[in-house]
Formats: sequence, structure tokens, C-alpha cells
Amino acid sequence: MEIITGGVTAAKGFEAAGAAASIKYKNRKDMAIVYSQSPCVLAATFTSNVVKAAPVLWDKKIVEESAFGQAVIINAGIANAGTGREGYEFCSRTAAKAAGLLGIPEDSVLVASTGVIGMQLPIDRIEAGVEKLVETKEAGKEAGNWAAEAIMTTDTRSKQAAVEIDIKGVKVTLGGMCKGSGMIHPNMCTMLAFVTTDAVISKELLTKAVKEDVTDTFNMISVDGDTSTNDTLLVMANGMAHNEEIKEGTPEYEAFKEGLHYVNESLAKMMAGDGEGATALFEVKVTGADTKEQARKLSRSVVGSSLCKAAIYGHDANWGRFLCALGYAGVDFDPEKVELFFESRAGRIQVYKDGMTADYSEEEAEKILSEPEVTVLADMKMGSETATAWGCDLTYDYVKINADYRS
Repeated sequence: MEIITGGVTAAKGFEAAGAAASIKYKNRKDMAIVYSQSPCVLAATFTSNVVKAAPVLWDKKIVEESAFGQAVIINAGIANAGTGREGYEFCSRTAAKAAGLLGIPEDSVLVASTGVIGMQLPIDRIEAGVEKLVETKEAGKEAGNWAAEAIMTTDTRSKQAAVEIDIKGVKVTLGGMCKGSGMIHPNMCTMLAFVTTDAVISKELLTKAVKEDVTDTFNMISVDGDTSTNDTLLVMANGMAHNEEIKEGTPEYEAFKEGLHYVNESLAKMMAGDGEGATALFEVKVTGADTKEQARKLSRSVVGSSLCKAAIYGHDANWGRFLCALGYAGVDFDPEKVELFFESRAGRIQVYKDGMTADYSEEEAEKILSEPEVTVLADMKMGSETATAWGCDLTYDYVKINADYRS
């Protein structure tokens, strides 16, 4: 596996563009397209929220019922959630507009939206934006950059990742982009993520790989505990690498899963570290759990705790908060066996063992917690299973941003 620069246009046959359509934002790109020169098999996961935005309902139908997918139209600023039948009709109109201009079936066009809930899309501006996107789409890194920038809302930076793998001597590429900064919580969040690959792989096997990998990547991040109405992870495979078809139970499938995991995990961590108002990426590693699910529950409990996030922001080695969050995770363990550590580029320090505080330096702990990437390690001393979750610190700016989000 070779890590490369790029995003959704890294794989063969994929084009992209970003355009300014004044959906909500002024003087910036706020619509994007991802287009494949060849039809794609699709795999996706969507929000677990009972309240699902119109684009989620549209895309779910496309993924489950259409023969293939070939394009995605994305807008930032308005979520098209809580918009009733009209919102769903606007999905259809957006897809129809793109399909007509691209010369592909309407049911091969997916749509995605992110932004304020409850506002109707300005469909005339959306359709005009689609025209701009189709006119300007192209291959190459720059086009991928434009698309990644266009889908941002409160994100402070675009998020992309790409990798090359070898499938029996044939180079296969996977690349992706995502957005997400607030309303981020395990089980899919306010996140839109798009992964493209030129691999030859069946829809069934691609779906299996995606659903398994989401459990330990996108579903292990939390910024604020809110699960969005719009979460979408869409994976498109166009087969243009012309590799021998990847089959389950083979080294080639393992290589594909490794590449997919790298892209998904990289994007997930970028989202966690770019949480609204965040100053630090907050990672929680749990080791020594009895089962994988226990390890996931424990790590997610800590990374989702507002008190733990606030401690990370304050560089405060208040280990009691982290132990407490482990304790209400719904996993039975012996607190006197647990060991807690803080770790960053500045070093590693043990803060809790044998049921009480460890002999450590507060000054050294503060130094470790002052880095832009901080890890809390919890060894449960029960078994051999591990899991990692990602989040960010909780700052004053998070409240400021969300107190005035609709402006």
C-alpha cells in the first residue's frame, strides 16, 4: 500500500468540480460534483437518526434499487432536512438536471446536502449550479481540491485522503473527501464522505467491506454527541483499473480492505480534529478488554464525554473524569485493575493505577496534554481486545459557533 496525495479524483475515470451557487454562503464555492466516466457499483451507509433528510432517502433508494451510479451532486449551506415532499421533489429535480446534461439515467445520480435544517433549497440556484459543475468538471488533483472545499460548512479545512494498492500487479487507487465539524457522534454524524475507487469488485463485496469498516472508523468519532439527519458515506467503484475481480477470502480482498480502511480512518480523524472550535485531536485507546464491542463502548464513552473534552481543552490531568466515563459505558470491570495514561508527542505518563492516583508530575502531564494531538490510554486488564475512538476538545468557540449557526 502506498499513501498518495489526492482525493475523489485520484482513481482512474473520476472527475470533479466546485462552483459558487449562492445556496447560503456568499463569495465561495458551495456546490460540488463527483462524476465517473464509467458506471459504478455503489455501497453506502446512512444516518442512524430516525429523522432522515430528503437526500438520504433519495440516495438510499438509488443505492438499493438502481443498476449503477455515476454522479453525485452536493450542496453546502442548506441540509434539505425537515422539508417534506417538496424537499424530496427537489432531489429529483437536481438529479434530473444533472442526468440531462451528463447524458446518464436520472436514477444514476445521487444528491447530498449539508447545512441548516428546515430551509427549502433555492432550486433555481441549485439547477444553475449543476450547469456550472457539469461545464467545469475535470480530472486531476485540482478538481478534487475544488470539490473538497465546496462541501465545507463550519469546517476550517478541506479533508482528503488517497492510497494505491497492488492487485496481482495492477495498480488500484482509492481516494476520498469528506466534510464534518459539528453534529458529529458515533453511528454516523453530520458528515458527508465520498470514496471513489477504480477497482473491479462486486456490489455485494464492496458493501460488505464498507459496512464492516465503518464500525471502526466513522462510527468511532464524536465531536458533540449530536447525530445528524444527513450523514452519508458513499463509495463508488467504476472498475477502470481493469484488475482481476476482487474476491472474498483472498489476499487481494485483504489489500483492498486495508486501503479502504486507511482512507476511511484518515478522513474520520480529520473530521474529529476539525470539530467546531477545536484546538486538539482527542484520541482514546482502550486495550485489554474482554470483547471488541466492550472496547468500542469504553473508548466511545470517554471520547464523547463533555467533561473529558473540557479537560483536554484545559490541559488538565483530571484523570477522575476519564475513569468516570469508563464507568458509565455499560461495561463491567474492576476499577482497581485499570491503568490510565496520557500520551502525545511530548511524552507519556501514567496517572492512575491500583485503584488510586499514580505518582506523577502535574507539570509533565500538562505539557503532554498541551499538544495538538492527545491520546488517553486505558488498559482494562481483562482480555486482549482493543479499540480506538477520536474526538476533539470542547472550547468556548464551539458554543459561539452553534449559538449563531443560522446567521
